[in-house]
This record gives sequence, structure tokens and C-alpha cells, in this order.
Amino acid sequence: MTRWPWQRARGISQITQGLGTLDREVFEAIAESPTPLLDVAMPPLTRAADHSKLWFAIALALAASGNPRASRGAIRGVASLAVTSLVTNQFAKRLWKRPRPSRTSVPLARRIRRFPTSNSLPSGHSASAAAFAVGVGLESPPLGLGLALLAGLVGLSRVATGAHYPGDVLAGFGIGAGVAVLGGRLVPPVVETKLPATEPLRIETPPRPTGKGLTMVVNPASGSGTGARVVDEVRNALPDAKIVELGPDDDPAAVLRSAAEDAEVLGIAGGDGTVSTAAAIAVAARLPLAVFPAGTFNHFAKDIGCDTVAKTVAAVREGNVSCVDLVRIDEDRMIVNTASIGAYPLFVETREKLENKVGKPLAGIYAMLHTLRHDQPVRIRYDNKTLQTSLFFLGNSVYLPTGFAPSRRTRMDDGLIDVRILETGRRLARTRILGALALGRLERSPLYHEIQAPEFSFTAVDGPTPLAHDGEVTDDHESVSFTALYRILPVFRP
Repeated sequence: MTRWPWQRARGISQITQGLGTLDREVFEAIAESPTPLLDVAMPPLTRAADHSKLWFAIALALAASGNPRASRGAIRGVASLAVTSLVTNQFAKRLWKRPRPSRTSVPLARRIRRFPTSNSLPSGHSASAAAFAVGVGLESPPLGLGLALLAGLVGLSRVATGAHYPGDVLAGFGIGAGVAVLGGRLVPPVVETKLPATEPLRIETPPRPTGKGLTMVVNPASGSGTGARVVDEVRNALPDAKIVELGPDDDPAAVLRSAAEDAEVLGIAGGDGTVSTAAAIAVAARLPLAVFPAGTFNHFAKDIGCDTVAKTVAAVREGNVSCVDLVRIDEDRMIVNTASIGAYPLFVETREKLENKVGKPLAGIYAMLHTLRHDQPVRIRYDNKTLQTSLFFLGNSVYLPTGFAPSRRTRMDDGLIDVRILETGRRLARTRILGALALGRLERSPLYHEIQAPEFSFTAVDGPTPLAHDGEVTDDHESVSFTALYRILPVFRP
């Protein structure tokens, strides 16, 4: 049967009238309810939510908690609330002029003192409550659940005190939640990547309470004099250890090979570049490696839990050894941390200088801008594709967090190589990269490439290019292959 347009319009009108009638009946049922709990709880709650005082107080508490997720939730919640207030008061309330409900049915003890005169639809209090709760929940779901319950009570208070119809509250909830979700799409919340946890492969090694059998090679001048301090600490803690100090003209690799010939444990005190050399020699000699942090950054030592000499000493004394991965370059060199081409080292250096002063997000944006201005593009070919990049990162094991700011490893034995590439050869690539970084969407950009695999190789299209690894710049390479060596290096660690 054909329905004429006027019939459809009449049907919609009837549905609208029916919903309006239901809305008023629900309001009257709540307003007229002689519940003492509503009389006591609803007026203070609705007053607390005036001008969002309740949500600002909660945001301050979350920010001061010291919990990173709670702090991020507070910022996102307040931002969502601010946008929602603007949308609700300046736009939504002007679309449909609905008068406020009559207060005659509301008990006197429950009525709010200052009755609002603005349009009833939608409820601004409810919109702000939903925006804050959902905003916080995007960063911390447990906190969001609790705040959602509180937001629901705030919405109920607006009906119970006679300020709004239930439909106004539901409309406010929809606006606030919608704004917060849209904000989450524009600036995605931080996702803390967690890798599967497995037990490390422990190797039975005899305790060495005095360091007997350990031969440690150290450069006394490394780390701006840190090497000399390490020598003193090791001599005091492990008196039977043999210590070989490098001279200014000594070849570290040759000295390490010589030390490995009559050692039961090979020790190294130096930066990551020296540790990389020692790791290759320890693997070849089938010796466990003891790493004493004596460099500037000591990334490898920190990631295996030996960020202090005392921790390495304790592991040697107790005989605590487990196996970690290395990455082999071609057939002759090892990587303990990272490798890169292009301007990635400049990016890291700039970011680390600023992150303690302005915070990691701003430091990352400035470092990216600075690096792209000093672009060192390299065209590479891998996996049957060719692209131009000046920011290429390769890591031994998977780094956290995801995106182009890898900083730490929770595992050192996953058998994977972590590759991250920013493509800079496309149209408006720099602008797109900076925009995506500022909005927190770099991981979703088509210019960002991330690979985790046991092997990786690339070819420099335009001729040999310098390769940096573990803080050292090696010879130019035209074609490079990387292979993860699963649990190949036994190291002393807590």
C-alpha cells in the first residue's frame, strides 16, 4: 500500500508527540518520587557540577596522582569538556527552543536555588559529565567506568531537581560522548604495547664471589672518566678478576680477542659501541659476557638490568646468566641495540637534549622538524618496493612504544628485528609527517612503515650510504642484510 508524504509526516509527528509525552511522564515520576535519598543527595551533586567544578577537581586529583594514564586522562577529559561546553551552549541549545519543566511537582527541599532560564534541550551539565567521563575512559577504562557512573548520577540530579526532562539529559550525554569519541579519533589515545612475557633462558654458571675467571677489558677514559671509576669499583668488589686497561693506541677488538683466549668470563666496561664489539667476540669464543656500564648512555646495559656496576657485580658473584638476542650485519658484525641510516641519529640527539626540559611530545615534534630541515634522504629498496627516507631505525628485539620514538625493550630474546621507516619522498611529506605527529596519528600515516621480522635487508638505490649502529658510524654500504640471532649471547644480569 502506497503511503503519501503527508501520511509519513503525520506518522513522524505522532511518534514525536508520543516520545514527548513519555518524556514528561518519566520526569513527573522522578520529580514526584518521595524518596528522602533524592532530597539529600541530588541538590548537592547538581550544585557540585555547576560550571564543571566537580570535573575540574577530579582532573586535578588525577593529574597529581603520578599515574601517567590518569594524567593523560585528566588532560583529555578537560579538553573534551571544554569543546562540549562550547558546542552545547553556543550551538545545540539554540537549535530547538524547549522550555524548562514545571517545578511545581518537585519537592521544595529538592529544588535548586537558581533555576536556569536557558533552553532545556540539551542538558549542559549532562553533556559536560559525559564528555569528561568518556575522555578519561579513552586513556584509562577503569577510571572511565567509575566516572561514567558518577556522570549518570549527575544526569539524574538534573531531572530530580526539576532542571531538565530525561530526554534533555540523554541528548546531553550523546553530545558529550560524541565529542569525546571524535577527539579520540583525531588524537588517538596512547596505547601501551605489551609484549608476550616468557621466562628467560637461564644458563647454569658457577658463582664467582671474588670474580675468579673474569677478565674485564676497560677503557679508563670512556664516559668522560667513568671507566676509571669502574676499574676501582670492580677491583674492590671482585679482587680476583683480571682487569685489562686499554691504552690510547690499542685496538679494542684485538685486546678483547686476546683477553678471551684465557678467560672463563669476558667482561667489558665501555659504551655501546665497545659492548657490540665485545659481544661478537664473546659469541665467537663461546663465553658469557659481563657488561659494566662505563659509556655515555649504556642502552644495552640498562635494558639487561645492569644499569649500575653493583648490579653487574652481584650477577657475577651469584652466577646469574641468561641468553639474549643479537643482530648480525651481513656476516661479520653484531648489533646489540640499533642501526640507522640517514638523519635518524640527529633526530635522537635533538630529542634527548630537549625532552627533560619541554617533555617528550614537544621534544619529538621539534626534533622531527629540525631533522627534516637537515634532510639526508636515501632511496632504499626492500620487499620489492622503493622509497625515499631520511629516518630509518632498526632495533635488536622489539622496542617500545610503537611509533617513531622507540626508547626501551622489555624483552631481549624475542628473535625479532624491529624496523621503523618514515617515508619522506612523497608530495608534502614533511608537512604530513609533522601534522600526523602533532595529532598523535603518526602510526596510522601511510608514510610510516613498521616491520617486525627475523630477517631484513635493503639496497641503497643511489649508491653506498653510511650505516650507523650502536653509536658508531661504519663504512658505506650499498646492500645490507640483517639477521636476528635468537638467544645467542649469554650475559650476566639480575
